[in-house]
Amino acid sequence: MTTSDQARANGGAPQPSGAARPPSVERLLAAARPRLGDRDHEAIVVVAREVVAAERERLGGGAAARGLEALAVDLVDRLTGFDGPPATEAADDSAGGPTRVINATGVLLHTNLGRAAWPAAAIRAAAAAAAGPSLLELDRATGRRGPRSRVVEEHLIALTGAEDAFVTNNNAAALALSVGLAGRGGRVIVSRGELVEIGGGVRIPDVIRRAGARLVEVGTTNRTRVEDIEGALADGGARLVLRVHQSNFVQSGFVESPDPAGVAEGAHRHGAIVVDDLGSGALLATESFGLAHEPTPRERLAAGADLVTFSGDKLVGGPQAGLVVGRADLIKRLRRDPLARAMRPDKTTTAAVAATLALYRGGRAAHEIPLWRMVATPLEELRARAERVVGATGLAGAADRVAVAQLRSTLGGGSFPGETLPSWGVAVEARSADRMAAALRAGEPAVIARIEDGHVVLDLRTVEPGDDAALADAIARALASVG
Repeated sequence: MTTSDQARANGGAPQPSGAARPPSVERLLAAARPRLGDRDHEAIVVVAREVVAAERERLGGGAAARGLEALAVDLVDRLTGFDGPPATEAADDSAGGPTRVINATGVLLHTNLGRAAWPAAAIRAAAAAAAGPSLLELDRATGRRGPRSRVVEEHLIALTGAEDAFVTNNNAAALALSVGLAGRGGRVIVSRGELVEIGGGVRIPDVIRRAGARLVEVGTTNRTRVEDIEGALADGGARLVLRVHQSNFVQSGFVESPDPAGVAEGAHRHGAIVVDDLGSGALLATESFGLAHEPTPRERLAAGADLVTFSGDKLVGGPQAGLVVGRADLIKRLRRDPLARAMRPDKTTTAAVAATLALYRGGRAAHEIPLWRMVATPLEELRARAERVVGATGLAGAADRVAVAQLRSTLGGGSFPGETLPSWGVAVEARSADRMAAALRAGEPAVIARIEDGHVVLDLRTVEPGDDAALADAIARALASVG
């Protein structure tokens, strides 16, 4: 192993001959592994490198070396520090609020049902922020006003490799602010195949016009190449190239999209910036869950995008928020935009987003974020639950009116259009499927199902296991009321 190889194994630059050295990342991981449970390996490695780098800095300042065990404890403490605040007592359901709903539609990110359920850590963090004062804009060290949302931004920087980050109240706001960097009358280049309409009838051309910029369409609906974008950049009039992820529809057949790195190279050569709107966003390797690969913010930044925007309440699996990562100078301009204040999240959302992102940094996202926990639920577990639900209704075998059924779930929320996951659930035959579905919605809790082939089906992939008994009761009551 060369000196440089040894340095990389130790997580940094070579040490002077004879100087005390920290242990390698591999040794530190081996010492700490028995105490780390099922945390994600990649997240552990990142934090282990931070521990080794901190120890190297200490040694460089003349401090005495700490033992391997002390550093292993430090690693474990850092990781568990991302697990969120301690649990608080459950809220009093008698205090009113939204109707309790069981989502049995099989749509994991159902826009009409509020999209992603928050992880428990985010709920606790939001409750703590709402219950009393917080250091929202106060620098603890100086006692003076400090930067807002800095904890969230630091998590985003670590997770994406960005120079800086910024948080808004949703991704539409993040996109609108980013497009505004083109300036009044500035030209914004967009492929015709990416002039999409998102929820609520909001269209990309309208967002650009509302920002005071001028839309420049390039390519065709089905095929756009790098040279199409370069041609529009040639006269030097365009200031911004906008890439929009086609997250809510699929094109197939004779289609072509420009390479992200090629787009960035051409834009930078002509003095323009690239804003890449990923829409749903993803901070995990989606292919490891049996889904297609979803581009991550880190990948798009590495490909040359100057800013990347994405949602907090879709594939990130947390509260509604718009997340912007990228170049520090551009993020600084976004913060100074007069509209930025109107688009910022409140203290509870900020705390909840921070707690959600901390789960990613702590290697707990796949286990503790409801969206990814539901995606990863094994089929055999879903089938066993479906059989128990059917049995609990007391109607099993009643002329096959309530039966276990193989189903297909979808991600929803404008994510992975056309892609489904195998699932299991319950199919109910009633005199009127519409009346049965209405009776389920009218119950307490309200159960939202779907209708397929004349049957009301309830997909257990989107139902929390703790709601199975309530779901069985709801099915029995609704079927008794409609026949």
